[in-house]
Amino acid sequence: MKQKQVLEMIYEGKVIKVKRTWLTNFMRRIFRVNHKHKDQLFIKLFSDKKALLELYNAVNHSSYTNPDELMITTLEDAVYMGMKNDCSFLIGNYLNLYEHQSTFNPNMPLRGLIYFASVLQGFLAVSQADLYGKKLIKIPTPKYIVFYNGGDDIKDSVELKLSDAFENPDGCMEFTAVMLNINLGHNKRLMNQCKLLEEYATFIEQIRIFQRKGYALEEAIDAASAYCIDHNVLKEFLLKNRNEVRQLILTEYDKKKHMDIVAKNAREEGLEEGLEKGAELERIEIALRLHEKGMAVSDIAEATGLAQEEILRLLQDQKDKKN
Repeated sequence: MKQKQVLEMIYEGKVIKVKRTWLTNFMRRIFRVNHKHKDQLFIKLFSDKKALLELYNAVNHSSYTNPDELMITTLEDAVYMGMKNDCSFLIGNYLNLYEHQSTFNPNMPLRGLIYFASVLQGFLAVSQADLYGKKLIKIPTPKYIVFYNGGDDIKDSVELKLSDAFENPDGCMEFTAVMLNINLGHNKRLMNQCKLLEEYATFIEQIRIFQRKGYALEEAIDAASAYCIDHNVLKEFLLKNRNEVRQLILTEYDKKKHMDIVAKNAREEGLEEGLEKGAELERIEIALRLHEKGMAVSDIAEATGLAQEEILRLLQDQKDKKN
């Protein structure tokens, strides 16, 4: 069926006709589409409109049937969706962000807030809304879902709240990321309603099973692919994209491994820096105590390893504080 080149949208209670090309450009400006992003396997699977609509319905317990009503843009590890409904063309009055994570990150609400704020800023600029006017500006409702399949023991559903990061408990706002565990055996109702998600979880679990048997990662991916094809799990997708799937997962694991190493090095550097600072403070305290006992500056320098100039500066600072 040929797509309509003129669409209808509702703006301020009135039906307005717009060109499809205008709508596409409008959404791209809002979502800032990056066409050079590197896909994850999860993102590649659900970048298909029909698959993403099935996932959307499973998450929201809705029953949309027309994939053409779904507008998809992707940025790195996330899928941003536009969904039409009876009231407005603009993402069903919901601004949806679906993100896939293999590492638990408590800062997801903050990341989501920053993203949504930038999107709404673009939305207001494009619609030329008057923030200082007397009329209430209606904005799409944000929904942020994180699909987690890491190795940590996480409940089926976890709400991560921005307020958990507040220094004080009486903040004036809230922002929530809902994290769904999509490892095999979790969220069975969701898996039953979205077959592709269950098959993805099965494939990832098979890779881990073969790794536990001693297979190298690349060998485990190939063995899991063969198993899934034999058992009609992601069969068509794997037959068409087997080599690409291998590369996507290797890249994904390499990225995670790199981030783990960076985090480990940062912790070690922080510990080392802390020890160095502690040792430095200890030398300063010793130097001050030795001076109080009447030891000469040159002897203090030899005992502590501090330069004489530094000791004199410390003594002057101590004298200034007393005065």
